[in-house]
Amino acid sequence: MEVYLQGILVAIKGTPITIGVSLFSVIIGAAVGLGLALLKKSEKKVLSIIAKIYIEIVRGTPMIVQALIMAYGIPYLLQQNGIMFKWPHLIIPAMIVCGLNSAAYMAEVIRGGIQAVDPGQVEAAQSLGMSKSQVNRLIVLPQAFRIVIPSFGNEFVTLIKETAVLSFVGVVEILRSAQLWNASTFETFPAYIGAAIVYLMLTYPLSKGVAALEKRMAKEDL
Repeated sequence: MEVYLQGILVAIKGTPITIGVSLFSVIIGAAVGLGLALLKKSEKKVLSIIAKIYIEIVRGTPMIVQALIMAYGIPYLLQQNGIMFKWPHLIIPAMIVCGLNSAAYMAEVIRGGIQAVDPGQVEAAQSLGMSKSQVNRLIVLPQAFRIVIPSFGNEFVTLIKETAVLSFVGVVEILRSAQLWNASTFETFPAYIGAAIVYLMLTYPLSKGVAALEKRMAKEDL
């Protein structure tokens, strides 16, 4: 039993990195995702196509591949072209990849929230002489963000689990901490069980919190 407790304690050491990367990624994902959602709804076809291509590429490729490209592929490509480049720390490409990956999913979530806003409110605002940017800024986006807040919470929970792929690029998060301990002690089962328990300790309360928030917001809308 003691060895399993030790496995949990070792995995816990990676939680600050896991939570930090996940939180940063949700914030970046929301900001970039908003831009992508607006581009996708843009009347300018070129901008809409660019946003759609980005979303399809990111959603259609595994995040581990994206992480490897960002962490190792881009520095290699730059060096091949005579530009010496090395990431100061692997946490930087990890956060960038998770943020940009999250943005592709958040863009669809935000777009759904925008579409859920009553079109009648938009028409009423326009009839009062408000410009399109004013309608979006004052009427549509505040309501859309309120609608998608639970989805942001779910994305945060998902990212906590997905950051496990960053262990393959050397980021010492929860899984990597367990892997390193396993390599030094050969306690394979306790190491990975410990990592699984720590992930569950993080995601279960968050999932329940998001579910409670969804119920509360549903009651307020009645």
